[in-house]
Amino acid sequence: MTDSAEASVDATSSHNPDHASAMREVEQRVLWTATSIIHHANRIRPNQSGMKVGGHQASCASITSIMTALWFEHLRPGDRVSVKPHASPVLHAINYLLGELDEKYLTTLREFGGLQSYPSRVKDPDPVDYSTGSVGIGATAPIWGAMARRYIETTFGGAGTGRQYSLVGDAELDEGAVWEAIGDPSVAEMGEIVWIVDMNRQSLDRVVPNIAAGRLEKMFSAAGWQVITVQFGSLLESLFARPGGDALRTRIVKMSNPEYQRLLRCDADEVRSRLPGDGPGAEAVASVIADLDDSTMLSAIRNLGGHDLDALGEAFTQIDDTRPTIVIAYTIKGHALPTEGHPQNHSSLLTVEQFADFARQLGMDPDKPWQRFESTGSAGRLCLHTAEALRRDPIPESAPPTVPTDFGRTPSGTSTTQAALGRALLDLTRESPDVAERVVTVSPDVSSTTNLAGWLNKVGVWSTSERRDWFADDAQTMMHWTENPTGQHMELGIAETNLVGLIGELGATWSRWGQPLFPIGVLYDPFVGRALEPWSYGIYAGGQSILVGTPSGVTLAAEGGAHQSITTPSIGLEQPDCVSYEPAFALELEWVLLSCIARLGRPGGLSSYLRLSTRPVSQSLAEVPVDPAARERRRRQVVAGAYTLRHVRQPAVTLVGMGAVITETLAAADRLEEQGVSAEVICVTSPGLLFEALQARRGHGDAPTWILDQIFATHRAAPMVTVLDGHPHTLAFLPTVNGVPGVALGVSRFGQTGSLEDVYAYHGIDADGIVAAALDVVD
Repeated sequence: MTDSAEASVDATSSHNPDHASAMREVEQRVLWTATSIIHHANRIRPNQSGMKVGGHQASCASITSIMTALWFEHLRPGDRVSVKPHASPVLHAINYLLGELDEKYLTTLREFGGLQSYPSRVKDPDPVDYSTGSVGIGATAPIWGAMARRYIETTFGGAGTGRQYSLVGDAELDEGAVWEAIGDPSVAEMGEIVWIVDMNRQSLDRVVPNIAAGRLEKMFSAAGWQVITVQFGSLLESLFARPGGDALRTRIVKMSNPEYQRLLRCDADEVRSRLPGDGPGAEAVASVIADLDDSTMLSAIRNLGGHDLDALGEAFTQIDDTRPTIVIAYTIKGHALPTEGHPQNHSSLLTVEQFADFARQLGMDPDKPWQRFESTGSAGRLCLHTAEALRRDPIPESAPPTVPTDFGRTPSGTSTTQAALGRALLDLTRESPDVAERVVTVSPDVSSTTNLAGWLNKVGVWSTSERRDWFADDAQTMMHWTENPTGQHMELGIAETNLVGLIGELGATWSRWGQPLFPIGVLYDPFVGRALEPWSYGIYAGGQSILVGTPSGVTLAAEGGAHQSITTPSIGLEQPDCVSYEPAFALELEWVLLSCIARLGRPGGLSSYLRLSTRPVSQSLAEVPVDPAARERRRRQVVAGAYTLRHVRQPAVTLVGMGAVITETLAAADRLEEQGVSAEVICVTSPGLLFEALQARRGHGDAPTWILDQIFATHRAAPMVTVLDGHPHTLAFLPTVNGVPGVALGVSRFGQTGSLEDVYAYHGIDADGIVAAALDVVD
């Protein structure tokens, strides 16, 4: 611990009366400011549309004490915190009190260009460590952030140490993504992970009857986590210490969630009547509370651990940094607000009258809500001290190394784009080691079946500690599983959500610690849909990565329709801040991969999606130009989205193929030529880039348009047939480039088991189908 950290602990000791008083003042001011931010957005700011702006005052109130205790007593500069989505106003309130947010933004919640609905690393004006908002994804992000930090520290240094906190609502634990992450075997070794659960036992619609901390405790404990429960505050604990107090504890513990919540809506006399219940300990409970005045009675029933700063502080000091920790803190939704404990208070808003009453209770002016503390008072000094203690050094700028564009070799024979991926990565280690050292591959237990064995043997598998490979001396073992902290491949369990969560955080290290990485995640293309939502959210949060889906389409015909992907080309086309490719040949894959890597690890960088195939294709069909200038022209066109593979003087029809079905496209062109129909063949590598170019040509964007001029020249326009091993609408827009008739072929039905030839024929994407479509469109 540094000297400044030791001084921070001394200054914030819970045994210091001035500090305890200051903490309570800050806690109230945070709640007031967060509540006011939402109130202004809904009740004060002009609203021309008349639609509810929204916000979650009750959800903010339930976690205010937790965040106050964390930020003003226990957080350190190297720590990072993921704040539950609905508590964003609390985060902004804290940042405001610490001087990290200008007052002008407090009136802009959910306003265009203002404070975001949920915390956003890239869009909010104040410090945000993790973007949240997609339930379950923000909660798990610090797990992958912890791995990314460790990787940077062991490989390049400069990431330091620090805990990765997740502040989550209890209802968020319903999300499958949460348990996929917790269940991954690697997580149990990550000691810097701390989750704090806001256990208010309410969801959006109701008081949840069956949320039980005991069950959660067992589930986390079974996964290897330290479990700390903060159930009651000091007032209730003092009552439990009285004669008969055990009966009171038992009564409250065994009380159902709805019954307990109902007590919060009662006056003191009603609480006295209801609390003892009618069980065997009723008399003992009644005797314990008999002498409590009304104020103490009402305070006692609200005195849960998640609102007791001392209890929270004690819990945080117990965190064991050798394993992940979960702190389950019991809270009340809407704590200290007029909506406290109401079963439908999730998105309810204080009325103007309620807000004014709340201001009077706190000694605030409802007309002047944005008040920082005077620096001379104990609360003001605490804010100044905390701001100084949490100040982070500026992130150093570190430009990623220059990525080569072409290794200069031309593949021959027969190959697949999936196999080309592994070879390209190995070539990168030889041709550009400074780039290769920043490549990190991630796989959900499919490294061998996606052709990464050679790369994995070369760079090793990353783990928190070195492990012995017991098969290293087995001559028949071709894939060597060498695990150590210097490996460049990360292997997770079979959970695509975890994969994309990790590559998202690996892809954000350039902005967190000034060290760019080039993360490449590999998974089966049929499961891209399963991974899409968390990957998309990772891109939104600033994580730049490459996702490789392979094998794709109906290539896996022998494995049945369940393993055949149809919609993934559309996914790549439509994902913001992402460039999608489906190369047809091995050399295209190399060029595309290098281009995608060059987009990573920098401001304004982009993610990429590569859709690869296990379909063997003769590489001679690529007809790669021998002349260096012509080769470079081909490369630029491949990276820009399309190139002319077979040129004819005056085409009667244009055949546009994408990916492995280029073989059938060329065969169809040969057959049409035999019938006197001149067919030009265009190979599309990125439909998304072509669509952006078309939009820009029409005045709806600023993408470069030169690729359309070169490949889809107006004077060569002809009726068009497009074909791909995926949904046909992916390329269906291309005939509109020049307003020609068109037919779109592809896969729009669930697949069938069978040979590739039979399945292609079934979907109409074989040579017969292409020829028939071409004759129809030129007739």
